[in-house]
Amino acid sequence: MTDNNELLAFEATLEIIGINPFVFLPKPILTEILKRAEKDKGKIAVKGCINDHTNYRQTLLKYKGEWRLYINTTMLKNSPKRIGELLRILIGIDQEERIIPIHPKFKNALKENPLAEEVFNQLRPSLKLEIVKYISFLKTDSSVDRNVEKAINFLLGTGEFIGRKNLNSKSKQESE
Repeated sequence: MTDNNELLAFEATLEIIGINPFVFLPKPILTEILKRAEKDKGKIAVKGCINDHTNYRQTLLKYKGEWRLYINTTMLKNSPKRIGELLRILIGIDQEERIIPIHPKFKNALKENPLAEEVFNQLRPSLKLEIVKYISFLKTDSSVDRNVEKAINFLLGTGEFIGRKNLNSKSKQESE
């Protein structure tokens, strides 16, 4: 019996789909990861190491019928420019809980606007997480301030945010 914490080693060529570099896992490695995760659909939290020196935490995703490990620039410097490179990868299940806290400025803005907070609380979990992640990963105070305002307007149905039209226009179309 294998240890669920043991990292599995493989080599794979870096490929690209759209603008996203990724690798396919060899069938035996993928089979073992799916077995350890005890699922064969959805997202699988993984961790490991690339080229013996860069540790990563990532999500294994199934896209267009294929499981892919997307390789971002945090995992591999200049990854979009390294397509075709053979990578040495260690992979295993990441059992650490992944919590992204709501940015304090966004949290305060929601408290100051009960209607926006109510709408936010009623969003599907994946959209709530997308908004929280987007704001939490911004680097400057000015971009946080600007995007918190955009998020509140989006929740109030008066603006666009994260590439989506306002929420009211969708609900109006559905009710007609």
